[in-house]
Amino acid sequence: MTDGLPATALGFNKPDADIMRVAPRNSKEGLIDSWLFFRYMVIGLYVGIGTVGGFWWWYCVYADGPQMSWSELTAWSKCEEVRGRDWQCDVFEGVPHERASTISLSILVTIEMFNAASALSENQSLLGQPIWSNIWLVLAMILSFGLHLMILYWPWMNDIFSVQPLNKDEWMAVMGWSLPVLFLDELLKLAARIKGRGAKQYVKDKTD
Repeated sequence: MTDGLPATALGFNKPDADIMRVAPRNSKEGLIDSWLFFRYMVIGLYVGIGTVGGFWWWYCVYADGPQMSWSELTAWSKCEEVRGRDWQCDVFEGVPHERASTISLSILVTIEMFNAASALSENQSLLGQPIWSNIWLVLAMILSFGLHLMILYWPWMNDIFSVQPLNKDEWMAVMGWSLPVLFLDELLKLAARIKGRGAKQYVKDKTD
């Protein structure tokens, strides 16, 4: 649901605007170089942080949640031994647990949509190559996110997928944890463009 349709739609991307100004790839160069691997690692790390962070937010920060401490959350398997708390152990079961899990799932889905938008170009900013340049990707993202909303807001789907409908505050948290991945990737793309310009200038100087 998060990858299939957008990944297929990315096959219809237009060439980068500066494609004719970029030197051909060395035939001996690997498909994924060290810089691209580093970018994947950074984005992947944030996906993990955001997904787990949303779960932590619901249990420890959210005003309508149990507002427990980190140590209490990580000791959930020993709940009966915790003393002086303002919440009951059943907060780790049923609807409360499903709400926290749904926030994590929603963050993961939303981040994947942002990642799909960023994948329009390896190095070009979304400002230079906007998402509507690939209408198939736009439609795929709408359909994918629509499927996610369907399992959240159709009651009979809640039981099948063990999820709960989110309220406005919870959606704000989802967006708050998801949006940074877009800005993070834009910074990495900017660094790649600066790095590329530096490499081209070095080649020019050597040629001169």
